[in-house]
Amino acid sequence: MIIVPEKEIAGLMTPQAAFEAVEKVFGAMARGDAYNFPVVREALGEGRQYGFKSGLDRVGAVLGVKAGGYFPGNAGRGIPNHQSTVYLFDPDSGKPTAVVGGNLLTALRTAAAAAISIDRLARKDAKVLGIVGAGHQSAFQLRAAAMVRGFEKVIAWNYHPEMLPKLGEVAAEIGLPFEAVALDRMVEAAVIITITSSPAASLMDAHVAPGTHLACMGTDTVGKQEVEPALLARATVFTDELAQSVTLGEAQHAVAAGLIGESDITEIGKVINGDHPGRTDDDQLTLFDGTGVGLQDLAVAASVVDLARAAGSAIEVDF
Repeated sequence: MIIVPEKEIAGLMTPQAAFEAVEKVFGAMARGDAYNFPVVREALGEGRQYGFKSGLDRVGAVLGVKAGGYFPGNAGRGIPNHQSTVYLFDPDSGKPTAVVGGNLLTALRTAAAAAISIDRLARKDAKVLGIVGAGHQSAFQLRAAAMVRGFEKVIAWNYHPEMLPKLGEVAAEIGLPFEAVALDRMVEAAVIITITSSPAASLMDAHVAPGTHLACMGTDTVGKQEVEPALLARATVFTDELAQSVTLGEAQHAVAAGLIGESDITEIGKVINGDHPGRTDDDQLTLFDGTGVGLQDLAVAASVVDLARAAGSAIEVDF
């Protein structure tokens, strides 16, 4: 069995490698070659959450589970609040093949999903990137988005504005001007990424101009909400997995209000595979509901195992 500790991940997995792994598995999902198992989530009290995401990629021969959750007391312990580990198994025998640190991989795979949606759905001439949210994940989102479009400026809003300068530092690192703005200034953005953990919508229909692409990445649980449901009614809506989108993703609210139905949502893997045209004109509003699926975690974990083997840094144990 291979072990890839958390401390080794940063030296192995790049945003580009994560992009490639996630795009491949999204395509496999749309073809029916890969599927996710039901998600298990449990509230442990005092804000702690724990759960399991798992699935099988038949073509990629990847079977596994990510176990982890959110532990708000970890900040005082000097470790990330989000803690997770990925376990991989041989799909033919069930024998365990790898244990991989999942904290950084989770951030990279989430950013990769948004970047894939931008690459496939945003206007080619997009110059202004808007970001709603300035937490830990926002920096990964900014870097991944900058890989796929030649943005000339970043504008951002956060409920706690004192957090925005740190995101501005990331923009400066990649050579992009940065401005903290009010939410109504998001009409200037051709691409908007929402990455919050809000229980109520912050981005409204009036804040988004025609032709914008939205990547809604923060809603992954029943009750969370980042954008006004009217935005989904106006948009052509895509997602990573339809079942999660309508039950615990951003679409849950628009579906519950009767503004859209399951048939109005397309899995982005169909665009990747060439079975759906994606954006069809420059005035079209497109929206990606990124709910986060277990197969994303398994795909990047399997990729980092291969990278560790190639680099000679994989730890092999007899298990």
